[in-house]
Amino acid sequence: MRYSKLFAPTLREISSDVEMTSHRLLLRAGFIRQLVAGIYEFLPLGWRVLNKICDIIRDEMDKSGAQEVLLPTLHPRELWAESGREAAMADVLLATSDRKGAHYYLGPTHEEVITDLVRRSVRSYRDLPLNLYQIQMKFRDEPRPRGGLVRAREFLMKDAYSFDRDEAGLDAVYLQMYEAYTKIFQRCGLNTIAVDASSGAIGGKETKEFMLLTDSGEDLLFTCPSCGYAANQEIADFRVVQSKLTETPAKMTKVSTPGAHTVQQVCDFLNTEPKRLVKTLIYMADGRPVAALIRGDRELNENRFKALLDASELEMATPEQILEVTGGPVGFSGPVGLNMPMYGDEEIQGLVNFVTGANEEDAHLVNVNWSDVKGDITWSRLRFAAEGDLCNKCGTLLEMHRGMELGHIFKLRYAISEPMNATFMDENGNEKLIIMGCYGIGVSRIMSAVAEVSNDENGLIWPISIAPYHVHLICTNMTDDIQKDLAEKIYEELQSAEVEVLYDDRDERAGVKFKDADLIGIPIQVVVGKKATEGNVEVRDRATKSTEIVSTENVLGNVKNRLK
Repeated sequence: MRYSKLFAPTLREISSDVEMTSHRLLLRAGFIRQLVAGIYEFLPLGWRVLNKICDIIRDEMDKSGAQEVLLPTLHPRELWAESGREAAMADVLLATSDRKGAHYYLGPTHEEVITDLVRRSVRSYRDLPLNLYQIQMKFRDEPRPRGGLVRAREFLMKDAYSFDRDEAGLDAVYLQMYEAYTKIFQRCGLNTIAVDASSGAIGGKETKEFMLLTDSGEDLLFTCPSCGYAANQEIADFRVVQSKLTETPAKMTKVSTPGAHTVQQVCDFLNTEPKRLVKTLIYMADGRPVAALIRGDRELNENRFKALLDASELEMATPEQILEVTGGPVGFSGPVGLNMPMYGDEEIQGLVNFVTGANEEDAHLVNVNWSDVKGDITWSRLRFAAEGDLCNKCGTLLEMHRGMELGHIFKLRYAISEPMNATFMDENGNEKLIIMGCYGIGVSRIMSAVAEVSNDENGLIWPISIAPYHVHLICTNMTDDIQKDLAEKIYEELQSAEVEVLYDDRDERAGVKFKDADLIGIPIQVVVGKKATEGNVEVRDRATKSTEIVSTENVLGNVKNRLK
């Protein structure tokens, strides 16, 4: 490709709203452009990278025995109602309707559609197992699009769905997908770790996320350096160590705390620490009020709390509800005198002389002890894992990281097939539910992930496997006939050998060409400059910045060796 013909408008200035390095560099280097918030256009360089990622994914998926399909983008609303997930995913579903008034959703994921296809096609155990995948745009009404392609409203995804007779079949394909995903990310130049995770609105039980460790990641992860345990903060397990104070219990006293309704405000006012304060969080669980008690510097794990309550719905109580059930406004709730089921985090069971709200405006209680709380408390693990926690398996200090999710594999089991009645006949003529798994990869997110971790102060650094081109050929002076003729010869030679090459034949200063080459980040740079009169060129490694002088007749061989 001649640079003079390439549509790759680079940018020198980027809006201050662009925070992530990958987002900024992909915009600057002419790989993507934003249409509106969370929706992006892929320019030729970006599209080439995406296609190479897709090629790697297809190669590994096909090797695993999966078969590629292409499913509709428009989903009849009835399918989502049938699976029971319409309410759970209501916040991200994008709805539309046709001229006859039929209602559809733009596909955020395809469990419902693929299950409907299979239940209409599979009759017998002889038709199983199946593993079907597609690479297609997905649509989610994200409330806060972030990081360019990292969290977008329209994004390219690979999603696969397996259909089996029994648990053994599901276990086998789940392991196949685990191994395939590991290879896919390695081939894209990414070192990921697989962590235990929550299935969220997708459903199912056992699930793994493939995470890239990066400071710009949205997720908090915990890993054990000793036993290898790794999990997303949402479900991370840890050893409970009770907070204990060795003081003699004192007499509870009510104090005035005007305007102090946050943890920090209360601590500042009373000259104490958050770890000596017990937060009382009021929730409505299936319409009834419940209270969660945790340490002031901890965060409640709502998923864990909801599971403990076995509640279908769990929502924070409104200010009006809090006033009604506690007698005080938001920020002043406490367990003393509270008439509702209370659940306490095990960590705070050993606290003495702590601070709580007094259930009245502008008042808190100090020197509270559990003997002052007359209602029964159910003790359980309610909080998220935090820095300083110990591994529950081996007792080693857990390490906390930030991570970016690139892939997710689920054992759906019967979460979709049961409500949608997707069945087969076994060898004895008995009708049984199909057991399912699903397996997703954020294709466009991979592009951002590589850009996020593979760059320097000058621009992007693409791995050979997904680089838009293998070689960036630069003629420093197009008005010099010797340089131009040599560059043209090398260009033709590389193309004939099926080496992907971007040839900068623009009538620009050498400095501009070098800056653009580093910004775009093609891994091999071949520079035809003043040494052309001697029959030599420079071959540069974009990543290491090393330079080698190579004779004209050895350029192709040198490049091929680097490509290996």
